[in-house]
Amino acid sequence: MINRNSFKNSALTLMLSSFVLLSANAVEATTSVTRTLVTEPSQGLTSIYDLINSAKKTIDMTMYELTDTTAENLLVQAASNGVTVRVILDQDNEKSNNQAAYTLLAAHGVQVHWANTAYTYTHKKTITVDGTTAAIMTLNLSSQYYSTSRDFAVIENDANDIKAIEAVFNADFANKAITPALGDDLVWSPTNSQSVLLALINGAKYNLKVENEEMDDTAIAAALASAAKRGVQVEVTMTANSDYATELNQLKTAGVKIATYAATAPLYIHAKVIIADFGYTAAKAYMGSENFSNTSLNKNRELGLTLTDSDILSSLNATLTSDFKGGTAY
Repeated sequence: MINRNSFKNSALTLMLSSFVLLSANAVEATTSVTRTLVTEPSQGLTSIYDLINSAKKTIDMTMYELTDTTAENLLVQAASNGVTVRVILDQDNEKSNNQAAYTLLAAHGVQVHWANTAYTYTHKKTITVDGTTAAIMTLNLSSQYYSTSRDFAVIENDANDIKAIEAVFNADFANKAITPALGDDLVWSPTNSQSVLLALINGAKYNLKVENEEMDDTAIAAALASAAKRGVQVEVTMTANSDYATELNQLKTAGVKIATYAATAPLYIHAKVIIADFGYTAAKAYMGSENFSNTSLNKNRELGLTLTDSDILSSLNATLTSDFKGGTAY
C-alpha cells in the first residue's frame, strides 16, 4: 500500500527543489554580464543617448569635456522627471569648455561638481545609470568631434564593476581620497593602469595592435619595442604628432609597424586600445580613457577596462586592422 503522506511529502520536496532550481536559474539569467561595444564615428551616439534616457532613478556621469547639447538636454530632462542626476566635470584643463554645460545643468536641477584638483586632469568618461549599467568610453561628449574621431565605448552591467565605479564616483563627487576597487576588469588611473597595460604588452606572444592619441610614456614605448624584438608582430596606429617622434623612431627601429594619419585627415585617432594575441586562446584587450603618458597613467583620474569577450575582440580587431591599412607607413 502506498503511504499517501510519504507520497505527498516527496512530491512537495520535488516541487520545492524544482522551484529553487528554476529561481536560481532565473537569477543567473537576469544577472548575467553583458557588454556591448560602440564604435565611433560609424555608430553615432544613439546608444549613449538611449542609456541616459533609460534612467529611472539615478545618473552619475564623469566627463572630461561636455559640449554636446543633446546630451546636456537629456540630463536636464532626466532631472525634471525626478531622476537624481550628478555630473563631475574637469576644471583643470577644460573648465572654459565645460562652463556652459555646468551653468545649464546647475540651473535645471542637476547636481554638478567641478572635479577634484588633486588629479592633474579628470580625464575619465563614464556614465552610470540606476547603479546597474555603465558606459566606459574613450570619447568625450563633444559633438564637434563625433564625425571624425575614432573612439569606442563599452556598455556593461557587471555588478562588481558598477559597484567599484559608483564608490569612486561618490568619493570624487565629495573630493575624498579613495583607492579604487578593481571590480572584475577595471583599469584605474592613478591606481593600476600602468601595471595592467605593461602586463598586457609584456605578456603578448604573437601579436599586438595599438591605437592611442599619445606615445609619451617611456615604459609603454619600451615595452612595445621589447615585444617587437622578441618576435611579436606589433602594429601601432596614431594621428601624426611630432611630439612623439623620439618614441616612434624607437619603435620603428625595434621593428614595430607604424601607420599614421595627418592631423587634417578625415579620421582622427582618439581611441585608446590595445589588443593582444588576437586569434589565440589568451586573446585580451584594453579599452579606456588612458593615454600613453605618465600624466594619464599616474596623475589623472581615468578609467578603462580589460576585455576577453570574443565578439568585442573581433570587432576591435577589424576596426584597428582597417585603420592601420588606411594610414601612411611611418
